[in-house]
Amino acid sequence: MTLSRKSQELMDRRSRLLGPNVPTFYQEPVHFVKGEGVWLWDAEGRKYLDCYNNVPHVGHCNPRVVEAICRQARTLNTHTRYLHEGILDYVDRLTGTMAPSLDTAIMTCTGSEANDIALRMAEAVTGKRGIIATDATYHGNTALVSQLGQSNLPAVGFGLEQYVRYAEAPDSYRHPDPDGARFAQSVAEQIAAHEETGTGFAALIICPFFLNEGFPDHPDGWLAPVAEVVRKAGGLLICDEVQSGFGRTGTHLWAHEKMGVVPDIVVLGKPMANGHPVGCVVANRDIVGAFRKGYRYFNTFGGNPVSCAAAMAVLQEIEEQGLLANARTVGAHAIARLNALRQKYDVIGDVRGSGLIFGAEMVLDRAHKQPAIAFTDRVINAMRQRGIIHSKLGRHKNALKIRPPMPFSVENADLLFDTLDDVLANTPVAA
Repeated sequence: MTLSRKSQELMDRRSRLLGPNVPTFYQEPVHFVKGEGVWLWDAEGRKYLDCYNNVPHVGHCNPRVVEAICRQARTLNTHTRYLHEGILDYVDRLTGTMAPSLDTAIMTCTGSEANDIALRMAEAVTGKRGIIATDATYHGNTALVSQLGQSNLPAVGFGLEQYVRYAEAPDSYRHPDPDGARFAQSVAEQIAAHEETGTGFAALIICPFFLNEGFPDHPDGWLAPVAEVVRKAGGLLICDEVQSGFGRTGTHLWAHEKMGVVPDIVVLGKPMANGHPVGCVVANRDIVGAFRKGYRYFNTFGGNPVSCAAAMAVLQEIEEQGLLANARTVGAHAIARLNALRQKYDVIGDVRGSGLIFGAEMVLDRAHKQPAIAFTDRVINAMRQRGIIHSKLGRHKNALKIRPPMPFSVENADLLFDTLDDVLANTPVAA
């Protein structure tokens, strides 16, 4: 596909200035210059419906968040070795939305940093280093955390892979596990392997809604059996809520609540300040204390006044605009629309989701459930050409990933699915 002159110039500059292998979305990359609510505009003035980005959680350029950032930036911004109310007020309000045991926090700039801290917390508490993740996940980019994503393992590293083992990611479509026993057994096997090697077991780290794994369809409370296995073995349960938190599922503010567990550690990131770089680790006072004793940790920008003002504005916007209830209402409508499309198109093998995370898994035939990977790519690129932005995920990268900003409406959903209907009707399954 031939790029516009401007797009080609930008691609050439990216290669020259940012180095090789810097990825972009779509066969024809998009040059966005403006965002508002659930909409984006490109350099030519074309308008796109954003059905992908959870970073602008309460909408692109949300006025409350923008004003909070500007107001605090005009007043003061500094690191956290000075006293300031902002970080205290925010942590107090944030932990107030969680179980009483989750009462203390460490602020960071990214989810990667937060996950790295969470793993070191587990080592500080247990005295062991064995980590378990799923074999189809992603948790970030630090030297340690990058080892957690088996499909994205770095070509070089520091030998940290010896501390990580992988449990089979849940797949409700191909391998139903309605009570969570299969997954719990897979984790138990990896715990035993860590113990046999002498590494010992420190923690299981998961997204409680398994978004990167394709958000399998599980009943509420599904994680309770694996939490019991982890605790019985003396390890910690870490829930990475970077994608699934802040009301995304539409039923609870936190996905771990929906899945029936209280984690030992919760990790937050991307959406918590609507695009301002903020991350966070939440745990109980004893766990945080063990980490503080075992590691000399300081983060120059983590918890700075401007970041905390932005993060506080996001919590206020979620509550005052009723965005949790909106996610529930729009999500139910979206699932109904997707199920109607499934009745119409055999290429849709499975429909699943909750709240404002939903999608469909594409297959070449329903009997064998063979992933329609190339077809999924064609659909995503065709939707981009029609002004709809979304992506794909899952072990086979054949599940549509639809994860819009939280103000997404029923009308927005209808535009999405009317367009998807037309694209499915006009995209050949075989290239």
